Order: sequence, then C-alpha cells, then structure tokens
Amino acid sequence: MINDGNYIEQTEPNNEERSRYWKTAIGLQQVDRLIPSKYLIETAQANIDGEISLSEAELLIASYYKEHPAQTEDEKRSQEADTVSVRIAQALSAKAFSLSPVELTSIHRRLFTGLYDFAGKVRDYNITKKEWVLDDDTVYYGDFRDIRELLEYDINSEKTFSYADLSPRAAAEHIAKFISGLWQIHAFGEGNTRSIAVFTIKYLRAFGYDVTNDAFEKHSLYFRNALVRANYNNHQKGVRATPVYLNRFFGNLLFGDENELKNRALHINFNQVDTKPSSPDKKLDEGIEL
Repeated sequence: MINDGNYIEQTEPNNEERSRYWKTAIGLQQVDRLIPSKYLIETAQANIDGEISLSEAELLIASYYKEHPAQTEDEKRSQEADTVSVRIAQALSAKAFSLSPVELTSIHRRLFTGLYDFAGKVRDYNITKKEWVLDDDTVYYGDFRDIRELLEYDINSEKTFSYADLSPRAAAEHIAKFISGLWQIHAFGEGNTRSIAVFTIKYLRAFGYDVTNDAFEKHSLYFRNALVRANYNNHQKGVRATPVYLNRFFGNLLFGDENELKNRALHINFNQVDTKPSSPDKKLDEGIEL
C-alpha cells in the first residue's frame, strides 16, 4: 500500500499492546497500595482478548460501581484502583503527547475525575508524607505558591536541553533526573506518582524508547521509593539524595538490565549485614497476573 501522506486515524492497539498497557496500569496501583478487584481483572482480560474495546471496558467499570456503590474503605480503594487502571490503559493506548505542564495536569484530570474533587488542579496547600523508606520522615515538596512556575521552569529547561552528544545511558540518566525533579514538585494533593508514571512512559515513547517490559508492572512501588530517595537529604543522619536507585529502575526499563529491585534495599537504614527492614508492601512486589 502506498503512503499518500495523509493522516491516519489511530485505531485500537493490538492484543499484545493491550496486555502490556493493562499490566502496567494495574501494576501502577502498587504505588498507593491499591489492589484492583476480580471484576476489573476479568474486564481487562475481555479487552485483551478483543471481546470489548477500551471505551466499553471503562463503561463497564463505571456501570459496575453505579450498581454496586462502594461502602467500606476497602471497597472505595478497589473502586479507585479499578477506575484508574482502565483510564491508565486508555491513556497509554493513545499516542498523543505534548511536553508541557498542561499534559501533566490533563493526565491527572483524566485519571482521577470523579474520584478526587481536585482532579487536574494543582494543590493550594503544602503537604508532607511519612515514608517507610525514610523511617517515617518526609521529602520536602514544592511550595504550593510556586507550583506552576516550577513546572514551567523544569519542563522548559527540558525542552531546550540537547541530547545530541549524550550516550544512550547518559540520556536515560538525564531523563530520570528530569522526572525526579518533576515528581518532587508534587503538583497534586494525591495521585502524583501515577500521573508522573504515565507522563514518563509517554515521554519515553516520544523519544523512541520501547517501554514494554515489566518494570512498571512489577516494580512501580520501587519506582516511587526510588523517587523518594532521589529527593531526600538528612545531613544529621548522614543520608544524601541519590539517583542510584532510580537509574537502576531506568536501566531495567530501557536497556533490559537485570538489577534487583527490592524495596527494602531503599530503606535509609538498610544494611546487607544487619537485619533488613521488613517492607509492609512485600505482597505488592509480586504484581498481579493477567
């Protein structure tokens, strides 16, 4: 068939692509310790098998929770996991991407509309969060009064950065640093890491990277903890911000490296000789089979 130069309407991804998108979408729920329901897994499989479209999958999930309103806290968490999973699968299936603050806020709005009142809106208050890997200390996030300016600065700096003379590894490390800085701003009240992860995947694809292995599927919690360690300093405790863990994740993601990605190794008191801290998220390290 001759390419006549006309634009071609994007179609549904093939079975293999759908499977990858769903595995990534479900795996990303680990970052907030959310586990999708059995119904979501069945719906995802129906889409992977080509029985329903992604749009139909989203409608089925919405209809399910309209008929079975979440009552308990666990049910509400399952509803969030299910709803956000199908939306991430849809977001990843779309090839469109723009390196801009609007892209990031649009991703957040798409993922969390109907779940958070502030979906797609930058936060208007300052936040802290106890982190297990920091012995319940917190990363210092961007001041809410500066969020828009910080996003503009980081993204504009990335737009003008030249990768021309960098090796593939050096380029990946620079992208990891950019993503780390973007995450540290923590533009939203909740849902930051999942939004950043989707943004990251789409940005890497725009670079031509084939982001199709199981890094996000099985190690999204490691991804978040690596971002935490890349942005945490405590000189009194002798802890310095380090990109090492995030670079290991990107090595597995982009180059097929086989770095061991264990959350306990990110704990600030981890020591190969002493007793290893016990991660509360051990079960979530294993991923969910489709």
